[in-house]
Amino acid sequence: MCGRYASSRRPEDLAGIFEIEKWEPEEAYEPDFNVAPTKEVYAVLDRPPVSSVKDAQGPRPVRQLRRLKWGLVPSWAKTPEGGARMINARAETVHEKPSYRRAFSARRCILPADGYYEWVTGDAERELEVEGKKKRARKQPYFVTPADGSVFAMAGLYEFWRDRTLPDEHPLAWWVTCSVITTEAETAPLGVAPKEGPRSLADIHPRMPLMLTADRWDDWLDPARTDVDDLRSLLAPPPEGLMRAYPVSTAVSNVRNNGAELVHELDGPEVGTLF
Repeated sequence: MCGRYASSRRPEDLAGIFEIEKWEPEEAYEPDFNVAPTKEVYAVLDRPPVSSVKDAQGPRPVRQLRRLKWGLVPSWAKTPEGGARMINARAETVHEKPSYRRAFSARRCILPADGYYEWVTGDAERELEVEGKKKRARKQPYFVTPADGSVFAMAGLYEFWRDRTLPDEHPLAWWVTCSVITTEAETAPLGVAPKEGPRSLADIHPRMPLMLTADRWDDWLDPARTDVDDLRSLLAPPPEGLMRAYPVSTAVSNVRNNGAELVHELDGPEVGTLF
């Protein structure tokens, strides 16, 4: 799964990477090294602007950088409370699940990240003797990121939800939420393996965000592509060996902690950390 990630690139940088045509400077936010569910996140999407001028084929989609809330709320939901649990959609079933299938057909996005965090227990799940008492070691977090330092383009979906308790003119009448699509984690050796610890992404966790390589961005974002079988072909995992993973401080486990130090690479797993 993907329950935490880092996103530190400025909107100007993302605009250049993804060839974004429209973004609002007032919607920019500070680098976030501990993105958690229900936070607002950057999303890249192709959609006609509200004031779009129509051509012969209708409104022209414009590539936009938008801020969406992480945790998808289906359009038919009576309340938004379940959004915090809808942070991930499985690539294998996203086309058929009621909560995701409409968005999969028509509302796809890319969620840019530096990388994501995942916690592994491994050998640390042993009982430690501390002052005569046995305690279990804390799970070690790892940061998974493209080995070449490029942006991690996570496949995502977005959806609109209308709060019927509010009038149309209320700024919170419409919610725009999103979810990260996940796939099976790679079992092949990491492109750059840590000095000790897991040797593959699957050793860390059986699931990972679906990374879209640059050659798939346009097809994934194209709202004119609605054929389910065609779209499912875009969900194939990327080539193996593109990622690296390394241990980071357990400080990231607390969502209140935020800063570049959270992605600092440790020489090895922390020793003696406890629940």
